[in-house]
Amino acid sequence: MQLSRTTQVSLLATVAIASSLHAQEEAAPEESAPAPALAETLDPTVGPALATDLPAEPKPAAAAPSENVTINLINRLVQKGILSQEEAKEMIQQAEADAATAAAQKDISALPPEPAPEDEVRIAYIPDVVRNQMRDQIQQELMAQAREEKWSEKEYPEWTSRLKPFGDFRLRSENTFFPDGNDNTGAFPNFQAINTGAPYDTSGTQFSPQLNVDQDRHRARIRARFGTEFMLGDGFNGGIRLATGSDNSPTTTNQSLGGSGGNFSRYAIWLDRAFVSYDAGPGDGEELLLLLGRFDNPFLSSEVMWDNDVGFDGLALRGKVRVHDKVSTTFAAGYFPVYNTDFNFSSNQPSKFESTDKWLMGAQIGVEWKPTDDLTARFGIAYYDFDGVEGKLSSPYIPLAPNDAGDTDTTRPSFAQRGNTYRELRNIDNSTAANDFGNKFQYQYYGLATPFENLTITSKVDYDGLDPFRVSFIGEFIKNVAFDSADIDAIAVNNRGPSAGAGKLGNFEGGDTAWFTSVVMGDPALEKMWDWQAGLGYRYVESDAVMDAFTDSNFGGGGTNVQGFTLGANIAITRAARWGVRWMSADEIAGPALSSDILQIDFNAKF
Repeated sequence: MQLSRTTQVSLLATVAIASSLHAQEEAAPEESAPAPALAETLDPTVGPALATDLPAEPKPAAAAPSENVTINLINRLVQKGILSQEEAKEMIQQAEADAATAAAQKDISALPPEPAPEDEVRIAYIPDVVRNQMRDQIQQELMAQAREEKWSEKEYPEWTSRLKPFGDFRLRSENTFFPDGNDNTGAFPNFQAINTGAPYDTSGTQFSPQLNVDQDRHRARIRARFGTEFMLGDGFNGGIRLATGSDNSPTTTNQSLGGSGGNFSRYAIWLDRAFVSYDAGPGDGEELLLLLGRFDNPFLSSEVMWDNDVGFDGLALRGKVRVHDKVSTTFAAGYFPVYNTDFNFSSNQPSKFESTDKWLMGAQIGVEWKPTDDLTARFGIAYYDFDGVEGKLSSPYIPLAPNDAGDTDTTRPSFAQRGNTYRELRNIDNSTAANDFGNKFQYQYYGLATPFENLTITSKVDYDGLDPFRVSFIGEFIKNVAFDSADIDAIAVNNRGPSAGAGKLGNFEGGDTAWFTSVVMGDPALEKMWDWQAGLGYRYVESDAVMDAFTDSNFGGGGTNVQGFTLGANIAITRAARWGVRWMSADEIAGPALSSDILQIDFNAKF
């Protein structure tokens, strides 16, 4: 039976009194050396202390214990939150009663002892070794009982049992190498820098912001994430996660050390996940899950379609229905806001512009097949419709200053990496002297040149016949079915081939197709020391196969219009920590020459 908190404290108070008596016995004058008392105090975090005395020769009575010792102990327990004020009051009253009893016993002990019966054997001395053995045995028994009955376990609020905290930390060394031969003549505009800053004046004499294509770089980077899952009951659950990041990029939570202004400046923390879910599934291998908020990717996919860090805003429904023991059907669908127009756009005009909100609608159906215990295959076909993400040409006007907004400025992407094809957004009237007939005030923003409707086929096969190792094969094929090369050729400002002559643009060379394949071998999970995984992958991602804002942020520096291979491995050094290394080699597909190699060395820890 588990001891109540009051009983535990009573034992602790008894220990305090016994300890006080023992201390006073040692301080009192003695006629002869008495047998040492057997009194040991256990770790207070484990349970109550032990105080036991063997029969000993009569000796002068010690002074009554100090009541303050017990009362001070009780007050300390109140301060630590172990006792309430009401319990403390009860214990102090008990301590006062014990002190009165001890005083009465002192008066009785002063009387001459009664003669012992003739058949009684008195033990005047117990050897140290015997006393120590008895002490150790009693202490071990009491500690075992304390652990079993959880004497020291604090009572936590009931709601804490519904939380499941988690987190991880990653330190990365990242080197980017550019071989000779890359085109550094101004052929790689940084459209993200242009579209998130002041518009670029194409009539000026300065280059637009440009991507780095020829200078090697090293970055030390960290990623820290912390969150908790919570169970709300009746099928409702949820989660919240915070993460680092140099900015609010949807594809990475990396923070470069020395970034954000340098000089040991503090780094930002972002809300990375926040969702509520409702599980209406019958269980037993079947699922029906509704997600609301900002949550993980609900679709079966590779990092070419969706970077692993992308969080989906909106609502999604995911399910799994078992056809029979070896086959199940799966499905997922969702509706997600990609961009919401500023409520006051345009802020510098009394008459506001029409909203240009952007949305994603996605649906996927699939099959999960397990023909043997060692083989599992998953297959899914998905359709993603990105509504309103392509750029639109504005109504004709003359921007006399950079902040003179056009009515389609908000159709430009609010975030981009690199690779997609772009078009001009502002339809600038160059027929008047107000802008010197097009020779000045050519402030321009850029939007995506194509709509995106992705048909994506994804498969994954896991083979466990090499126990304890697993071999996984992943493949994905993606087609942007809304892509029209002829339409884009008339408006594209990048992804073109060599110029056909003075003042003439080269032919548009972009494409709409991507494919990816990889094989990973090793332990299914890195759970103990020397568990390992190694993998090799190859990808081919044309310029407008997928939106570069959401694809992998590591390969080729992030984005599309790249092809090449990835080689990597991970090894566990403890259950919660591992080392990893990855080499990525990428080449441009369309447009000017650009190649890069990236080496990443990671240390990961999680809890």
